[in-house]
Amino acid sequence: MKSLTPAERRSLRARAHHLHPVIMIGEAGLTPAVLHEIGLALKNHELIKIRVLGDDRERRRLMPAAICEALDACPVQHIGKILVIYRPRPEGNEPQAASRPRKKPRFRPKRAFQRR
Repeated sequence: MKSLTPAERRSLRARAHHLHPVIMIGEAGLTPAVLHEIGLALKNHELIKIRVLGDDRERRRLMPAAICEALDACPVQHIGKILVIYRPRPEGNEPQAASRPRKKPRFRPKRAFQRR
C-alpha cells in the first residue's frame, strides 16, 4: 500500500468530489466478489467512491485499510459511510479513447418541392 503526500491526497479529494459511489458494500461486508468488483472499478476508473451500508462504525473504520491492503490501493478519504480509494493505473494501461460515432447521411429528397 503506497502512501500519499498531503498534496496528492488534497488533489485526489478534489477530483473525487463530483463522483458518485460505484460500489456499495452491504451487510455481508467484504466478500471475494465485492473485492473483485472493487478491483475492476479501480482498473477502469483509478479513483472511486464506495458506499458502505450498515451501522457498525468500527467495521466501517477498518474497511478502507482492508480494501487497500487486499488490492494494493491507497485510501484517500473516509467520511461517514463513503470511502474514496485510489490506485494508479499501470504504465501503458491507459483507457482507449472512444471513436466518434459516424453521422448518418442526411435524407435528401429527389425533388426540391419535397423539402419541408
